[in-house]
Amino acid sequence: MIVVKARMSGLAVFLGLAFGLAWLGMIGAWALGFSLVNPLVQLPFAFAPALAAFVVRRWVTGEGFADAGVRLRLRAAWPQYLAAWLGPAALVAATAAVAVLFGARLATLDGQVAGLPGWALVAALLLVVPLLTPIYWGEEFGWTSYLRQRVYPGRPVAATLTTGLIWAVWHYPLAFVGYIEFENVVVGLAMWTVSFVCQEILLSWLRVRSGSVWTASLAHAGNNMVLALLVGFLLADVSVLAVTALTTIPLAVLAAWVLTTGRLRP
Repeated sequence: MIVVKARMSGLAVFLGLAFGLAWLGMIGAWALGFSLVNPLVQLPFAFAPALAAFVVRRWVTGEGFADAGVRLRLRAAWPQYLAAWLGPAALVAATAAVAVLFGARLATLDGQVAGLPGWALVAALLLVVPLLTPIYWGEEFGWTSYLRQRVYPGRPVAATLTTGLIWAVWHYPLAFVGYIEFENVVVGLAMWTVSFVCQEILLSWLRVRSGSVWTASLAHAGNNMVLALLVGFLLADVSVLAVTALTTIPLAVLAAWVLTTGRLRP
């Protein structure tokens, strides 16, 4: 009973801090006239989940960091690191194929950034992703390495789906402060939620299989810096809602594979 109470207290404090600090940062930055698209503006609230997890582990429950997965484990987990690094680029190709099947016309990647040819843009983003991984650790240390392990102990699928749902809701204010503009906010948030849940399934799979939060952080960086950016360039003439749906399709296929093959079990 004491253990359960401590876990519930930890979860309550974690969620209060993760949401409170982040939403205050999002809405506050918007109210002050800052652009939420600016990565520097995003930094303070991006680390809210990590700060919340640190506070809970260190001072609220005193459980420490033994199961936080902070070791890199590069030698043992190199297949997961490779999948986390190159997977987002493969998802770009899959999304482009799905878009073409639905009749979308793809734009060229050539010249999209500083006159770079398309192949150089892809290569540059892949090289940047590992450098930006510590920034995305700010979320994964909270969501995948704390919340997912505490919300439904011993039930990995329920824990992962719940974490994905909570993670999605955490992002909701961004749809109202200029970060993303859905043509239909209700439908857009619903589609966004499905996308986040699918991503959380894949990130949790990497975390479980590698034993390190850094694989999930690397994949998270790739999702934002490779998948989102390149799909945005390729489908520049497609609505935001349609882009979200098209990107979610290959994510959902992979997530279904992870779930049906039992790959979330330790």
